[in-house]
Formats: sequence, structure tokens, C-alpha cells
Amino acid sequence: MNNEYILSLIQQDKRVDERKLDQYREIKVETKISKNAEGSARCKIGDTEVLVGVKMDIGEPYTDSPDEGTIIVTAELSPIASPLFELGPPGQQATELARIVDRGIRESKAIDFKKLCIKEGEKIWLIFIDIYPLNDDGNLIDASVLASLAALKNAKFPKIKDDKVVFGEFTDKKLELTKLPVTLTFGKINDKILVDLNSKEESVIDARLSISVYDENIHAMQKGGDKVITLEDVEKMIDLAIKKEKELRSSIKWLIQKYLQSMKRQELLEQGHYKYQWALHYY
Repeated sequence: MNNEYILSLIQQDKRVDERKLDQYREIKVETKISKNAEGSARCKIGDTEVLVGVKMDIGEPYTDSPDEGTIIVTAELSPIASPLFELGPPGQQATELARIVDRGIRESKAIDFKKLCIKEGEKIWLIFIDIYPLNDDGNLIDASVLASLAALKNAKFPKIKDDKVVFGEFTDKKLELTKLPVTLTFGKINDKILVDLNSKEESVIDARLSISVYDENIHAMQKGGDKVITLEDVEKMIDLAIKKEKELRSSIKWLIQKYLQSMKRQELLEQGHYKYQWALHYY
């Protein structure tokens, strides 16, 4: 399939996979992928697949924020996800992917960093968010954000012994998220604006804009691509981001509620006491 054919379809408001210009592919999110990570999730958007692991460790705070913990986001783009990726240290695309995920979480204050303080000026929690794309068929950004939020939402703090984290052992305390800020990435191709571009569409993109949004509030934006995005284009993308955010966030909320319900049901069954049986139908 050549680029000219893809462009001709888009100019007719059509796409190679028969979606509308503002339509996402099917979104699937799973959690508890890794037993050793404090939190983990896998997100699929169409054939794009991303795995995210969350690890926690104890560290020292920055001098300008002695009572705050922090997040550290990394992305590893390996040839297993796309033949366009190469082995080695993170390149520009991996760095940008990690930065967009970081900014969406940080600028929205989805995590209260002050609650990650163990002892002011001495000890804090460091939250590591590691992104591993397994298959890149376009729109790694949105998939990485959804997987990161799901992994953070089901993360539990590890046990501590002698001021050190005990690997593979967890407490019952969950990491608290104050909100779920999703990121929606838009592509401009000629005079058309598309959401959730697949890899074929990304190959003909003029410019890209990723928008982090929660409850109709914009928290961060990141532009990519070589060509200009006009103010009018930005306004259209923001309006569409606000319109589509609930659609993306619902894919996580539904999963989280289902996960919590299943875990509660399992806990009640494991206790095995008759006095708990009446509660099973509520979960």
C-alpha cells in the first residue's frame, strides 16, 4: 500500500481500515501482568501493544522539594516492536515518548508527590514507570499513557526491611491516583485531522499534537512533526480531545472496577467463613 493511496483516502475522509477520522481502534487494557512488579498493565489499541511495569524504591528527595517523592519514566523501543527500532541507548523517539507520559501525569498532579515523602529531607518514594512496546502499529503514545495509568492504579507499595525494599513482597497499601488524565494524539495530514493513527498513516503525517486532558481541563501538550500546526488546528484538536477523553478513560475505569471486584471476591472466598458468603453477590 503506497503513500499516495493512503493520502487519497484521507482526502475523502476515509481511512485504510475503514474507520472515521475521529474514531479510535478497539482498546483493551489488562492489569497484573507481572507478579514481581509493584504494578503492571498491558494496553492494546488495535494491533499496537504496550506493556508497562511500575517499580518503587526509596531514595533521597531533590533539594528544592525535600517533602516530595517523584516519578521516573523510561521507554525502551526494541526491534521486537518494529523493524524501525534499533538496539542501544534510548533515542529521540523513546525519550519523547517517556517525556509525554511523564508530563501528563506530573502536570495534572495525578499523583500527590507529598504523599510519597517518607521522611522530609531524607527519604522519599521513587516511582519508576517503565514502558515496553511489544508491537508498534501506530499511536504508541496514547497506548503507553493508558497502560501507565492502569499500572499505577493497581500498584501496591513494597514491604520495607532495614530501610530497604524487599523484592517481590508487597503491602496492602495501594498507590493513590487523584485523577486519570488520558492523552489523545492527533495527526494532521494536509488539511485533515485524525485520531489514533496507525503506522501507515503515521508514515505520511505532517504534524502531530498530543494533548493530556482530564475532566475537560488541558494539562500538557506536545507537538511533533516538521510542519506547522495553526492555532485554528490546535483549537479543533483541543475540542476533539475534550469530546473523546471520556471514551478513553472509560476503558481504564471499567477494567479497574472489574479488577477490584474480582480481587475482593477472591479474598472473601479464600477466607472461607460462612459469614462472608452473603457478601459475594455484591462484588
